[in-house]
Amino acid sequence: MTAVGLLPWLSGRDPALALLRARSAEQAPTPEALAAIRADLGLDAGPTGLLGGWLNGLLHGDLGVSWVSGTDVSATVLSGLGVSLTLMGAALAVALTVGALLAAPALLRGRATGGTPAAVLAAIPEFLLALVLLLTVGVGLGWLPTSGWAGPAHLVLPAVALGVPAGALLGRLVAEALPAVLEERWVESWRGAGIGRWRITGAAVRRAMPALAAQFGMVAVGLTGGAVAVETVFAVPGIGRTALGAATSQDLPLLQGCVLALLGLGLLAGASASLVRRRLLGLALREAGLALPVPRPRRITLAVPVVLAVVLAGVVGWGLLRDPYAVDVAARLAGPSRSHPLGADALGRDVLARLGHGAAATVGTAAAVTAAGWLIALALGFVPGAAAGFSDVANALPPVLTGMLVAAVTGPGAGTAALAVTLTSWPPLAAHAAALVQEIRASRFLTAQRAIGAGPLWVWTRHVLPSVAGPVARHAVLRLPGVALALASLGFLGLGARPPSPEWGLLLDESADYVERAPVPALAPAVALALLAALAVCLSSLGTARRPGPRAPGSTLASKKARPRVLLSARPSARPSTRVSARPPARLSSPPSSPPSV
Repeated sequence: MTAVGLLPWLSGRDPALALLRARSAEQAPTPEALAAIRADLGLDAGPTGLLGGWLNGLLHGDLGVSWVSGTDVSATVLSGLGVSLTLMGAALAVALTVGALLAAPALLRGRATGGTPAAVLAAIPEFLLALVLLLTVGVGLGWLPTSGWAGPAHLVLPAVALGVPAGALLGRLVAEALPAVLEERWVESWRGAGIGRWRITGAAVRRAMPALAAQFGMVAVGLTGGAVAVETVFAVPGIGRTALGAATSQDLPLLQGCVLALLGLGLLAGASASLVRRRLLGLALREAGLALPVPRPRRITLAVPVVLAVVLAGVVGWGLLRDPYAVDVAARLAGPSRSHPLGADALGRDVLARLGHGAAATVGTAAAVTAAGWLIALALGFVPGAAAGFSDVANALPPVLTGMLVAAVTGPGAGTAALAVTLTSWPPLAAHAAALVQEIRASRFLTAQRAIGAGPLWVWTRHVLPSVAGPVARHAVLRLPGVALALASLGFLGLGARPPSPEWGLLLDESADYVERAPVPALAPAVALALLAALAVCLSSLGTARRPGPRAPGSTLASKKARPRVLLSARPSARPSTRVSARPPARLSSPPSSPPSV
């Protein structure tokens, strides 16, 4: 909040001039007019005086008055937040439906899927999907309204545009977690007791939710504050669009109110996710009663990533042989042809050439940001208590607002966009890592390791870190296209890569206005991002499937022969007992009603 209050002074822009432009663009910025604005708003008191006055009003429940419109900030923020929460609820319903469809094969087969469809859907740019839906369903077919916020019909297209990529991400995470749960011993016991398949399926989903509860909360917050592009396309008066307008005009009271609402929403979502995790796991976290089998992803045929790599390399290599800045006025918005295989943009520049030359900047920067977020997540994941608060706060800030704050200090540029996205891309990864660390700490396996004298360093480096780093890395890979799109959105707003750079995100933004007239040039960068996401997921699955990990603690035996083994009780006071592993009895006298935690 302090950084937001210092925005005009950090940026070096005269707030009086920005407000004059926002109030009346035609009025001349005379010294008298600027002095009148400064006196009216108290800008001469400096940032300390303004922050002190705002905090004093906040203690009395007053968020102030908008510097541009003169309306009450509280009413404006509540109105925008209500619209965004309504849109978030509808988008979350779409996301859960898409995620359930993508996770269904993992439930039915009991093993992980390749994840390629989820990766492709997650790589679809939200604003591009919004434009396609607007032009086809809204304008072409006329089935639904294309802008405004007047009824349930106006909710459908924005909810679908936001919900499909979010649902693909959630479906991929659930599909990866379910097979490991279905290998736990309680599943075999339930099957032996004659419990129905659907009841076991429901219990397995419930068992997989603790590690993913934080992800659902963060997706909900992201759909609320991060939907700036979709709200702009459909002219939805949500809080994200309101905050962006306030930041552009340097309307500090309105911007501070929007950010405060987003931070409160983020903290509320984080606290709710933590309560849900504790409610689902029960006493298992305190009594070391969890058994966590090692995930066994589906083996991907080597031909799939090879074909994807060859296609991408061929397109990029072919584009590198062409000039990305040559202008052919006669070919403006031309479709695919011999001279322009992927068509030309609005200036007549070859799309294939720009796609090839922009690959290094797009993929390289996005990969570096993703790697940095992964390292931050691993570092904070091992201190779950500290990670939770930082994650909730950072996740509540949209990348656009963070980019404006960073650009105010460092100036616009590609480095500014990379730093801003790095600061906002790690919270979902850190939350995932923290959830895994908490469950692994509560597993019977670590209790047994400590009982036989294993030191903390051995346990952390040989068991805990490998069990956390792999799943979080696959999660990070799935978010790689989203990182590239976040970089692109900042570049479009003048905070990142600047034209005429051939960065893929800029290509998407430049082609968004003429997607109806020239669909191939507009969709080419989106297809490239989808292929990149599919390739990354295939490679990560290949690497995990080929890595022979140790047999999962608490899971069924890897071989079909039963072996004697020592089982240590979860309670420290209990004695270790020697048992022979065997199949569960055909029938239990009293089938359990929920999956056992201990």
